[in-house]
Amino acid sequence: MSVVSIIGAGSWGTSLSVLLSNNGHQVRVWSRFQEEVDLLNREREHKEKLPGVKVPETVVFTSDLKACLEGHDFVVIVLPSQTVRENARLLAPYLSPNDIVVLCSKGIEEESGKRLSQVVLEEAPGVRVVALYGPSHAEEVAIGIPTTVVAACPDQDAAMKVQDLFMSPSFRVYTSSDIIGAEIGAALKNIIALCAGISDGLGYGDNSKAALMTRGITEIARLGTAMGANAKTFSGLTGIGDLIVTCTSRHSRNWRAGNLIGKGYTPEEAVASVKMVVEGISATRAVKGLMDRYQISMPICLEAYRILFEGKDCRKAVYDLMTRRKKHESEDTGW
Repeated sequence: MSVVSIIGAGSWGTSLSVLLSNNGHQVRVWSRFQEEVDLLNREREHKEKLPGVKVPETVVFTSDLKACLEGHDFVVIVLPSQTVRENARLLAPYLSPNDIVVLCSKGIEEESGKRLSQVVLEEAPGVRVVALYGPSHAEEVAIGIPTTVVAACPDQDAAMKVQDLFMSPSFRVYTSSDIIGAEIGAALKNIIALCAGISDGLGYGDNSKAALMTRGITEIARLGTAMGANAKTFSGLTGIGDLIVTCTSRHSRNWRAGNLIGKGYTPEEAVASVKMVVEGISATRAVKGLMDRYQISMPICLEAYRILFEGKDCRKAVYDLMTRRKKHESEDTGW
């Protein structure tokens, strides 16, 4: 049995607490919001974010970070991407070199354009960061629907320890050494999911969504390989796998927000309606900086940026994508 400290009590953190508790581990979950902690300890259910899922009595919810981290074997970060740095800074005094930090947050830091594992390591040098990513909606993991993910880390010993920690008959974990590819795939698929939602909101069909997903993974791989990732990673669970589930599922908050934008909502109105963090929006801003830095052609992501931050009309964005110059499919210069 391991002692696991989960940082973040949203839908994913709560879902993982159920999984890990059922695996026989001692689980503590931290939230900075005392009201949320009290509700979870009392009701044993996150009624707003994960209704109907009962959390085992053995899981402890707390707002005391020191108590949550006392005697930990693993720390699992499940927070909105843009809060990872400030929270990693809070965690740092309780972490030791070679501690394993499991990163489940997905995104790119807006201000710096850095991957979240880089952010954690800057604030807590010496820890071993393992990214746990893949097509895995919290709503399904919590009720034992078969799910497969990847534990990605250059340190394969750390990746295998995380594999052993999470593995269950309903939750299969593969390992990978390509944390760069895993992080880029996990962050950028949210942008393409927003676009897929916009497409559906505009009333377009399956043809349009298939095009967005296929050309979208091309853009993701183009930037990822420029940043040092293995191209093969993007054909796996943290690439095309995560992209498929996020673009097509009713559980996807990014698809839901995009769908509302396609129907005429402003991005702000869409986020307010979804009532959850829409990671694809911050990822779009961050990726605009990366595509400029690396001089990479990413026309879908660029049009997403123009819709979200420059007020461009969605139909005009689609028209501009569809009327780009003719090219060979394998040409490495965009849509």
